[in-house]
Amino acid sequence: MDKKRIVIAILFLIVCILLGYALYRLFFASKIPSPRPGKPAESGVSGFPDIGEGVIPEETPIADRLPDSGEKPTRGSASPIGTGATAGDRTVVTETVTRVADVNANNVVVGRDGNVKFYNQQDGKFYRLLADGSIVPMSNQTFYNVEKTIWSPAKNESIIEYPDGSNVLYNFDTKKQVTLPRHWEAFAFSPQGDKVASKSIGIDTTNRWLLTSNPDGSQISVVESLGDYSDKVMVDWSPNNKVIALSRTGEPAGGDAQEIYLVGLNKENFKSLVVEGRGLEAKWSPNGGSLLHSVYSERSEYKPELWIVSGDPDTVGNGRKPLGVNTWAGKCAMADERFAYCGVPETLDIGVGFSPSLANATNDKLYKIDTATGFKTEIPLNGDFTINTINTTPDQRTLYFTDKNKDGVFQVKI
Repeated sequence: MDKKRIVIAILFLIVCILLGYALYRLFFASKIPSPRPGKPAESGVSGFPDIGEGVIPEETPIADRLPDSGEKPTRGSASPIGTGATAGDRTVVTETVTRVADVNANNVVVGRDGNVKFYNQQDGKFYRLLADGSIVPMSNQTFYNVEKTIWSPAKNESIIEYPDGSNVLYNFDTKKQVTLPRHWEAFAFSPQGDKVASKSIGIDTTNRWLLTSNPDGSQISVVESLGDYSDKVMVDWSPNNKVIALSRTGEPAGGDAQEIYLVGLNKENFKSLVVEGRGLEAKWSPNGGSLLHSVYSERSEYKPELWIVSGDPDTVGNGRKPLGVNTWAGKCAMADERFAYCGVPETLDIGVGFSPSLANATNDKLYKIDTATGFKTEIPLNGDFTINTINTTPDQRTLYFTDKNKDGVFQVKI
C-alpha cells in the first residue's frame, strides 16, 4: 500500500513539474522564431545588422510560377535609421533645399540628359526643367486629371493613364497621340524605349495576361498567363533587359518571408529569391545588377525595412542583407550600383507597414546609403519635409524630390 502511494506521489510531482514548465514557456519564455533550414546568409561588413539564416530556393519551372488561369493557389524594435550606423558615418553640409518649381508637380522624372520632366496638376500640362533653371512647356496640349505618367527612358514620349482606365501614348516631339486599350495597365518601358510590358486584364480570369508590345500597342507578344494572380505580379522592366516582372507567387518561405520569381521575356527558368517580409516595394539599380527593396515583418515590428540583394538572374540572391533603415523603397533612388538616397521617417509606429499613409505627416531625414558597407550619411534638409519621390541626375551632383504635403519640385546639391 505504501509503495502504491509513493508511485502516485511521484507521478503527481512529475505532472506538476511538466505543467509548470509548459505555463512558463507559454507566458514567460522569450519567443524566438524558428530559423529556416539552409545555408546562413551573408552578414555583410561593418554597418549591417544581423539577418539570421536564409535560403535561396532551387530553380522552379516558369510554368509553375505564374499558374494557368484554371489553377487554384496553393497555400525587436528598430530605430528609424536602424542599428547599422557606425562611427564611420559622417554628416555633410549641403546647400539649403531649393524649390525650383512652385507647382503641384506629379510624375517627376530626370532624363538621361539631366533635364527634369513633370506634370503640373494645376494646369494639366507637362513641363521640362532645364539645367539653367528655366521651366518650359513640353507641349501646348492640356491633359486633364492625369493619374500616372510612365516616361520612356530613351524617347521624348510617355504613356499617360487616366482614372477612368483610359491610356494614351503621347510623343512630345511629333505631338502624335495613340490610344491604347483600356484593359491594359501597369506599363513599363524597356531600357531602349522600343517596347513596353503591361498587364492585359480581361473580365474573365482566363483572359488575363502579361504581355509586351510596341509602345503604340502593335506587335503584341504574350509572355505569361496571369489567371487569378494578376495582383501578385509587379511589372518592372530591369535596366539590363533580363527581367520584365516580379511575381509574388512563390512558395511560403517560413514566417513572413516569401519567394519571389523573376519573369523574363522568353520563359527563362531563373532562380527565385527570398524577401524577408510582406508589402514588397522594389527599385532597380541603374544597371539592373541590384534590387533595393523594402518589406515589413514581425522582426521589424511590421515597419518597412530596407534590403539590398543581387537581382541579376545569373547571381540572384547573392549579397542579400538588410541596410538597417526603416523606410519604403518608393522613397529611395539608386544613384548607381552602390549608393542610394532615401527619405527616412524620423519616427514610425508599430504596424505602419500595413498602412503607409499613417506616415504621411511624419518628417523625414535624407540619407545617402552605401549599400556595400552599410554606412549612412545624413544630408541636412534645413526644413520639414515628408519625401514622396526622389530622382538623381546622371552625374550624381543633384537630387530632386517631391513632398507629400507641399507643392513643388525641390532641389538638393549632393
